Amino acid sequence: MGKRILIVDDAAFMRMMIKNIVSKNGYEVVAEAGNGQEAVELYKQHKPDLVTMDITMPDMNGIEGVKAICSVDPGANIIMCSAMSQQHLVLEAVQAGAKNYIVKPFKPEQLLQTIEEVLARSGS
Repeated sequence: MGKRILIVDDAAFMRMMIKNIVSKNGYEVVAEAGNGQEAVELYKQHKPDLVTMDITMPDMNGIEGVKAICSVDPGANIIMCSAMSQQHLVLEAVQAGAKNYIVKPFKPEQLLQTIEEVLARSGS
């Protein structure tokens, strides 16, 4: 069985794009969330192997989401997805517990390589 992924982004088209990329490459998308609040609840429910997390979202942003998930599971594998203009936020996210980041727009192979590196480092 493939590794289980939670996709978090307030843009439905972005969630769909990530889902298509990872599903075609043997990963199972266990859930999708539109903000950090939903992400935390879904993380607790599904305990995915990895989370892709957008930074800019309503209600609870990605950095707050990372902090909340890491407080539940300090070993959580979270990859931040951000636009180039959010470099300072990426640093903040990594300090909050994110394992890596990828800059939008990204190529499918960049996303897959980042996922594989994070999972390999965690031993998952």
